[in-house]
Amino acid sequence: MESKKLIAPPMDVLRRYIPETFKHPWLLLGAILSTLIMSAFELVTPLYLRNFFNTISHNEASPAVVQILLGLVLMIGFLYFGGLMVRRIQFVCVEFLEIPTRVRLYNQALTYLLQHSQHFFNTQFSGSLTRRISKYTDGFDSLWRELIYSLLPTALFILGSTAILYTRNHALGIILIVWIIVFLVFNFTVLRLRQPLRAARAEADSKIVGTLADIVSNQNTIALFSAVPHEGNILHQAVSMWRRAAIRTSVSINITWTLQDTLTLILEVALLYKAVLLWNQGLLAVGDFILIQSYLLITFGFLNSLNSTLRHVYDAFDNGGEMVAILNTPHEIQDVAGAKELKVSGGNVVFDAVDFRFHENRSILENLSVAIQGGQKVALVGPSGAGKSTITKLLLRLYDVKSGSITIDGHNISKVTQESLRNNIGFVPQEPILFHRTLMENIRYGKRDANDEEVIEAARLAHCHEFIAKLSQGYDTLVGERGVKLSGGERQRVAIARAILKDAPILILDEATSSLDSESEQYIQEALKVLMQGKTVLVIAHRLSTIMNMDRIVVIDDGRVEADGTHVQLLEQDGLYQKLWNIQAGGFITDEEENIVE
Repeated sequence: MESKKLIAPPMDVLRRYIPETFKHPWLLLGAILSTLIMSAFELVTPLYLRNFFNTISHNEASPAVVQILLGLVLMIGFLYFGGLMVRRIQFVCVEFLEIPTRVRLYNQALTYLLQHSQHFFNTQFSGSLTRRISKYTDGFDSLWRELIYSLLPTALFILGSTAILYTRNHALGIILIVWIIVFLVFNFTVLRLRQPLRAARAEADSKIVGTLADIVSNQNTIALFSAVPHEGNILHQAVSMWRRAAIRTSVSINITWTLQDTLTLILEVALLYKAVLLWNQGLLAVGDFILIQSYLLITFGFLNSLNSTLRHVYDAFDNGGEMVAILNTPHEIQDVAGAKELKVSGGNVVFDAVDFRFHENRSILENLSVAIQGGQKVALVGPSGAGKSTITKLLLRLYDVKSGSITIDGHNISKVTQESLRNNIGFVPQEPILFHRTLMENIRYGKRDANDEEVIEAARLAHCHEFIAKLSQGYDTLVGERGVKLSGGERQRVAIARAILKDAPILILDEATSSLDSESEQYIQEALKVLMQGKTVLVIAHRLSTIMNMDRIVVIDDGRVEADGTHVQLLEQDGLYQKLWNIQAGGFITDEEENIVE
């Protein structure tokens, strides 16, 4: 289940977004200047309309008056047309800055996310994580667009229109500015009060996405257990939570709009009422009514959308904040300052007094010490939960030891770069997961600069080529999400081909032949013999018959080394290995032994 979701504060989001916009200074400048020019056009146009109507009302028709009026019409047309052209420039600047910035934000988020530890991913829904990346880039888009298309033009027009009305008559300017202050305070207060409702809705929305991802990814299990109604009920609970949050949010929006429309009506009446009194005193002309109404209509247009704009801004901060919270979370596994590249010469691997635990009250490994000489083939055996897989994960540094050390050729793996460490280790998991890409791409993942001939040769050694050649698209066949179009044995052989291609000096095999039929297993065992030559090999085995010829067999029980020796030596001891061997060789399980067999 996903851990409690955190959302970074708005300032943290801005600290991520703002530097990205300054990477395109000319586009940023163009967007701001075009917004300034458009605001100037919008402020000046009503002044020409005022002069137009004042000219009509104060003069009789004559050629000279008509000439003045036509000049005003042309000027008004020029301002409208100029505004349209500048808006196109603004659009180009906004779009051309936004697109490359989104690309960088995608890369930034994905790169940092993938460097988190395995523990981090074990506590998260993959669907929610992918959605956070998309919402992170969407958040930038929303903030950037709302700033240039709404917030900045609104601020510029309000300041300009207030100043112009104030110069016409102080009372008009004061009424407008007081009303705007009340309006803004009202909106910011309402938005702050509604923030918990909106956050609850966003969290409920993410919960639905995570639940859906979990259900869809486990479709096969659901079908096998006839659990469609059960999963439908789980989704219904998540949707019901969202429905309650959505209803509360919608009601609050309705109330807000009602109060906002009331404030708008009050301003309209107050300004026109005052304008009539001033006109009666001879202080305003007919054109001033046009000026006031034009400014009011534009102001109302800006401010009526302000509520929606601010809501989008808050949503953007929430959307961006989800991913920024992850970006602000330090990686559990980090390279130390000055970490060096690991150069494997002999391939000696030493676990020295290693302790490891996932939780304080759950110890996995205690004072475990194992020394593996370069080129040695060592098998790890033992009951479920003994810590075998944990040992390999610690060697790959998917987790860090709590105490003790792991060294390769004398180099503490915590002091070398993670990339160089893992480049020197080949790994074939028990249940390989493939990308939804072609077979060629999946095998080439072991050596991404390999040519096609090298990929095919690795596939031949792993006995993949036989089944790939029978496919209509051959190596260009897409394997489906997580490799579902292939059988378990085929996926396993692809994973082995990938390891063969990588040709790392240290090799980890986690039940590499567990999913293969007897005939395929024989082929793979032959391929593995070639693969293991000259390498330090660590094998996790459940079927003891597959590791009889290992140089050493280390028996792990309850996080400790219970025994260490060859197959023959361990059979001579009256220990856990002999008991496991007798069970598997006899083909039955007694009541006393049931709890130690996997």
